[in-house]
Formats: sequence, structure tokens, C-alpha cells
Amino acid sequence: MTYLLALDQGTSSSRAVVFDRDGRARAMAQREFRQIFPQPGWVEHDPQEIWATQLSTAREALAKAGLQAADIGAIGITNQRETTVVWNRKTGEPIHPAIVWQDRRTEPQCARLREQGLESWVRERTGLVIDAYFSATKLAWILEHVPGAREQARNGELAFGTIDSWLTWKLTGGRVHATDVSNAARTLLFDVREQRWDTRLLQALDIPESLLPQVHPSAHAYGETDAGMLGAPVLIGGLAGDQQSALFGQACFKPGMAKNTYGTGCFLLMHTGERFQASANGLITTCAAQPDGAKAYALEGSVFIGGAVVQWLRDGLRAIQSSGDVQALAQSVPDAGGVMFVPAFTGLGAPYWQPDARGAIVGLTRGSTVAHIARAALEAIAFQSAALLQAMGRDALAAGGAPVSELRVDGGACVNDLLMQFQADLLGIPVVRPQVTETTALGAAYLAGLSAGVYQGVDELSQQWRAERVFHPTLSRERAQERMAQWERAVRQAM
Repeated sequence: MTYLLALDQGTSSSRAVVFDRDGRARAMAQREFRQIFPQPGWVEHDPQEIWATQLSTAREALAKAGLQAADIGAIGITNQRETTVVWNRKTGEPIHPAIVWQDRRTEPQCARLREQGLESWVRERTGLVIDAYFSATKLAWILEHVPGAREQARNGELAFGTIDSWLTWKLTGGRVHATDVSNAARTLLFDVREQRWDTRLLQALDIPESLLPQVHPSAHAYGETDAGMLGAPVLIGGLAGDQQSALFGQACFKPGMAKNTYGTGCFLLMHTGERFQASANGLITTCAAQPDGAKAYALEGSVFIGGAVVQWLRDGLRAIQSSGDVQALAQSVPDAGGVMFVPAFTGLGAPYWQPDARGAIVGLTRGSTVAHIARAALEAIAFQSAALLQAMGRDALAAGGAPVSELRVDGGACVNDLLMQFQADLLGIPVVRPQVTETTALGAAYLAGLSAGVYQGVDELSQQWRAERVFHPTLSRERAQERMAQWERAVRQAM
């Protein structure tokens, strides 16, 4: 049997999963790494630590599966998106810590770009909004603040990449500097209509094009790993940003199909086919993972703080000992007792785009307890996702399409039954949890498998997808609308 190795490099940990041809996970390894907070609003990672943890988990997963590198048909890489690394091409050493997607330090630069009237141009070309979330201003900041960096960049001595590019460079011993369309589309430098780097945007930020990786379809023969990495050369056959990879792993290949990933943040994507569809409701347009050279797009809404609110309950409020304790605490009360929690710790993402918003807990009374706050925190994850899907539905109707009829879910928090049921109640449509919830890693494995000829096409992959549980809505639509109105009032207070 041919096996596939998925490297899933996330915001808080590096993971490796070995899948068999039928999409079943055979072994998994995971290691957390440091989160660096130099000052409020700044978030950094050590690129070398990311590399070390990712390589060690790959080796560990192979050992757990009892496999050799020769048993692996191909490697797929999926990654935290937008996180920015710049390194020296000769030494392979990063010139600055990686600036993480959550980082807000470049908001003043984003404001200047908006004042220059570039917002409509950026949206037209990239499908995105000007925001510190994306890579472009992070890259410009590094070039501006690291002594000599801009001159080195102009001399072709430096390389920029999102985490997929960094890992590919390291795995191939510096032979391959590449990315895929789904990651390129998150940089704020990529023309998603023409599928190329945008010269005007590069000039606006004074970024030399020589810094940038080559862009390929998501399923592509990127190159082989150095033999010393895993014991023998292995084809790197797939790259995709984590959310596009999850959309692919959920077998959402057709327009109108949608998934939501409940991770550190929440990321809701709806496939829109080969047609670029702009949003009038605060969403962004992005490239979906491309199994071939055909264009593929998706509408996306990003919630900056999803499962991270549970981490805050654990580490900040110390209300729980471990993240798994939150469901029992939340279920110890029948409802949130009127408490609403808006976890805008790093501003609000789609559909609000309010970078200056801050977290708020409203509706507290003398009878409020930590259990009510815990329940409100869980509900906040669902409220934010429901606001995204409502915006998505309005965009779909405006384009002559139909609203989403079911939501496929994945990510760590999707195992929380209370959260999934509340999500279905707010949305009024079935929420479907698959048998394989490692869909981000699975999507990367599928892309690699397509590139290596393990699979013949996406129809074969669609047949492998299976539901584990379907959560049907039980709340009346009138009551659901009342709850959403409560949420919107709380958001206005946070803003």
C-alpha cells in the first residue's frame, strides 16, 4: 500500500500525520513550540524552532507507523497562513523572527495605504482588504527594521516565504523556493485573477520581486527532499494554506459547498468554482487549493479568536485546568445567563474588520459565575461563525446562487458537542462532522497523492468522505434571530 505523509504546521504546534490510500490516519506526532509576545499586539515565532519541530514530528510519525521513507508516495505540506519569514539565501538563516498572522504591528502602515486610496485596487486585484493580518506589510516591516535588509533584498540575497515556502526550502536543502496559489493569495501581493505577483503592489511597499517564491498549483511536483531528512528522497507533491487544505480535505470541490475549521481562530470557506466573486458583506475572496492548473476560488471569513478563547479561560482566567474541561463547566449551567462574550483580543476580523476592537464581557449580574462566562465563551465561537455564514449567504444570493445548505466542520473544537449543536441552532442548517476530523492534514495528503498519481481525480476523493455525526437545528428561527441580535449588540459595545 502507498502511504502519504502530511506535514501540518500550525500556529501553536507542528504535526505530522501518515495516511493510507483510503484516507485513514495511521500515525500522528505533534509538538508545541514557543509563542513569543515582544509587546502588546506583537506575535512572533522562531522559524528554526518551527523547522526543528516539524522535521522531528515527521520522523516520529514514520517510526510510529513502522514505515520507511521509501513507503511514502509523496509529502503534502499545509501551514498557518500569512506568517512571514525572511531568510538569507546563502546561509539559510532567518534575518528576523517570523511575524505571525495574528500580529498587529503594521496597522499604521495599513492605514497609510488606505489613505493613499489603494483599498479598491487591492480588493480588485487580490480579493483581500488592506489589513495587518496579511503578509505584505509584515514583509515590508522586516525590510524596513532589520539593518541592511532592504539593500540585501535588492541584491537578491534574501528570500521571503510563508511557512510552506520555508519548510520546502529546508526540506530540499535550499534547492526549491516555491509556494502554491492558495498561500500566495494570502500575501496581499498576488493578483488572484491573473495568478501572478502584482507589480504595482510590490512598488507601493518597495518590495523587490526577487524576494518572492515561484507560484505553482497546489498539487505539483515541487521537488524531492534531501535523502538525509527522512532516510531517502521523497517527493513534495502538495502545498496548501491550512484553510484551503481543510476545504479540500472536506471534499468541498463544488460551488456552494462550505466548511468551518474551529482552531485557534475560526475559518469559514465556501467554494465558488472558477469564478472570482467579490464580497459586498465584509468577506474576502481567495484562491482555493488547485488540484490542477484550473482557477479555483472561495469566499472566506476569518475569526481571529476561536478556540483561543478556551486557552484564555485556561491560562488567563484560570477557570479550567485543561481545554477539555470547558464543556463540562459550560454544561453545569442551563444557559449563559444573559452573559455575552466578545473575544476581540486582537481586534475583530470578518465581517466587521475592526482592528481597534477589544474583548468585552457584557450582561454580567450578581448571579453570574465562571460557568456562565465559560458557556458564553463557547457560544462566542458559534456566534462569530454564524455572522460569517450569514454574510456568505447574502453574497451567494446577490451572485444568483443559493445559501449554504449544510456546514462541514473540523478542527480541534469540533469535537465539542455542545458547541456544534449551538452552531446548528444558530444557523438553522445541519452541521456535519466527518469521520476523519484531521481534514487539514488530509487535504495536504490528497493534494500530494494527486500529484504522485496515487489518486486519479477529485471524484475518487469525494467517495472517501464520510460523516460521523450530523447536528440538526432544534432552536426556532425566531429565537435564533433574537440571539444573533443580542450578539450584534455586544459587538457594537466591543467596538
